[in-house]
Amino acid sequence: MDALSISVFVVFFGLVIIRVPIAVALTLGALIPVILFSRVPPLAILQKFFTTIDVFSFMAIPLFIFCGGLLEKSGVSGRLCDFTYSLVGWLPGGIAIVTFVTSMFFGAVSGSATATVLAVGSIMVPMMIDQGYGEKFALACIAVAGILGVIIPPSIPMVVFGMTAGVSISDLFTGGIIPGIMLTAVFSLYSYCYGRKNIAAAGVFEAGAVWRTFKGAVWGLLMPVIILGGIYGGIFTPTEAAAVASIYGIFVGFVIYRQLSIAKLYDVLKESVTSSSMIMFIVAAAAAYGYVLTRRQIPLEIAEGIIAFSGSSVVFMLVVNLLLLLVGTFMETCAAILILTPMLVPACKMLGIDLTVFGVVMVINLAIGMVTPPLGLNLFVAARLRNRPIDHVVNRHLSALIALAVGVLLLLTFFPSIILFLRRFLSA
Repeated sequence: MDALSISVFVVFFGLVIIRVPIAVALTLGALIPVILFSRVPPLAILQKFFTTIDVFSFMAIPLFIFCGGLLEKSGVSGRLCDFTYSLVGWLPGGIAIVTFVTSMFFGAVSGSATATVLAVGSIMVPMMIDQGYGEKFALACIAVAGILGVIIPPSIPMVVFGMTAGVSISDLFTGGIIPGIMLTAVFSLYSYCYGRKNIAAAGVFEAGAVWRTFKGAVWGLLMPVIILGGIYGGIFTPTEAAAVASIYGIFVGFVIYRQLSIAKLYDVLKESVTSSSMIMFIVAAAAAYGYVLTRRQIPLEIAEGIIAFSGSSVVFMLVVNLLLLLVGTFMETCAAILILTPMLVPACKMLGIDLTVFGVVMVINLAIGMVTPPLGLNLFVAARLRNRPIDHVVNRHLSALIALAVGVLLLLTFFPSIILFLRRFLSA
């Protein structure tokens, strides 16, 4: 590697180590080496900023964030909790199971891990503690439940991967459904075992309660049907689905549930703009950084090196799993996708790995990183729910749930047809 290639990595990682925000580190990691060691005009880097985010599909990101905010403010999350409680709350460990199932439903609209932790956790964590569940267990559960928000479609990280790798976002969404359900199932099984050992049974199943709570939650349950049904039915694109869901969310909040006000809508808009701006700044900065890497053919060199080291697609995927699990512990999910995808996708193509499989596996890896110490974002969000230090969330229950998630990840790595099953079934 020449001086430019080396300085690209040195500047970026040096800035990350001293805790410079990731978007700024990416921007300077591209600009400084170009200014010092290249004749490429710095204006080309700035132009890359704007041309990258001036893409229709990226509009799905703020719209899905907006949908999640509408769900939280309009009372949909509470009704979803009531409905899932009537379904499984009577089981041993039922309230914890409700947390995971509700997070799966909520993730089918918001596409965000932190939004899922906040919206579901604010309701379910106090309920678990009131019913005798340990606080450490409750916080570990909601932290891990949040990762379902980025695995169950629609998923903001999947949108980012699809745009970066040139993969169908609809295929990625389809590929995330079964893994998301599998993770929900294994987390719920752990909760069931915990409940049988530590918590008395909450009651009996009541069909009347299911029907009553279903009627209250049905308008919220229709939102993922509109999003996913419209996408897979070919009615609209993921971006158009997010726009339609936003309008539907406003209608439900103002007209049906009548819990949404102008003031709350303003708060949702403000939070959505803030979150979207942060993500899009990272997207633009990562694109500029990737532009410099690509000009030096660094991704191709890295791909050839990985293939020479791994030798087969299975070994390659195992090595990538380890890399992504590590990266996910200290780097924001979208930033990691934008930086690593251009480096790893060429190797996937050389080894014949389906990019839909790779994208889903990548998102799951980075999602697990969101609950892995020391810097997992969900850990801090969960701790804030009870104003506890982060070491209150990091406990044996968190370790067990992470181990289960890694087990599902390995299963998907060795049997990628699980991810592709729905896509093949729907196209048959």
